[in-house]
Amino acid sequence: MPLYYQVATRLQELIESGEIGVGDRIENEVDLADRLGVSRPTTRRAIQYLVERGMLVRKRGVGTQVVHPKVRRPVELSSLYDDLIAGDQRPRTAVLSLKVVPADAKVAAALNLVPGAEVTLIERLRYAGDEPLALMHNAIPLDILDFKHEELEVRGLYELLRRAGRVPRMATQVIGARNATMAEANMLGEKRGASLLTMARTAWDDRGRALEYGSHLYRASRYSFELNLSAG
Repeated sequence: MPLYYQVATRLQELIESGEIGVGDRIENEVDLADRLGVSRPTTRRAIQYLVERGMLVRKRGVGTQVVHPKVRRPVELSSLYDDLIAGDQRPRTAVLSLKVVPADAKVAAALNLVPGAEVTLIERLRYAGDEPLALMHNAIPLDILDFKHEELEVRGLYELLRRAGRVPRMATQVIGARNATMAEANMLGEKRGASLLTMARTAWDDRGRALEYGSHLYRASRYSFELNLSAG
C-alpha cells in the first residue's frame, strides 16, 4: 500500500476511536511527520487525502481540524464489466488464457510478492455487444481465489472477487496510450498501428492486501476514460 495511505488510515483509526475528536486540531505536518517516522511530503499527502474525503478541513489561522468521524470514500471499485452492464452495453467475454505461472518482477512488485511466486494469470477479450472493446490481462495471487473458465465468461473479475469476500477498496491506476501490434489489432478489430488506450491498475482490500494487478488495452476509437475534477 502507498505509505501516505497507511498514514491516512492510521489517522482515521485515531479519529474513529475518539483519541482525536471532532473539532480537534491536527498537529502541524513537521511534528506529525516526526512522530510517525515518515517524510513531510508523505504526511502532507495523507492529510490532503483526508481533506479531499471530507474528514479534515483546513482553516486559515486555525489549522487542520477534524470535521467528520468517517472517511467518505468509494465503497468499491468498478470494473469494465460493471460499467458496461450499467450502460446497457451487453458485455461478453472470451477467455483466451487461464493458467498458473510464476510472477515476473513487475507483477511481483505490484502484488507485493516474492518474484517467482505463483499467480493466476488471466487473458480475456471483452466485447460490448458484438464489437471487441478491450484486451485484458490480470494477475491474481494464487490464494485469493480459484478461478474457473466458465465463471470468467459470464461474470466480471471484480464481481467474482466480491462474491468471495475479497472486496477491492482502493486502487492505483496509470493511464497511457500506444499503437497496436498486428496481433492486438487483429483481436480488437483495428488496423495495425491503431491508437490504443492503456491502463495498469493494482487493487487492494481494506486490510492492504493486494488483490489483483491488471494491464489492459482499449480501442481508442470506441472507448475513453472520464475523470471528474473539482477545484480545491
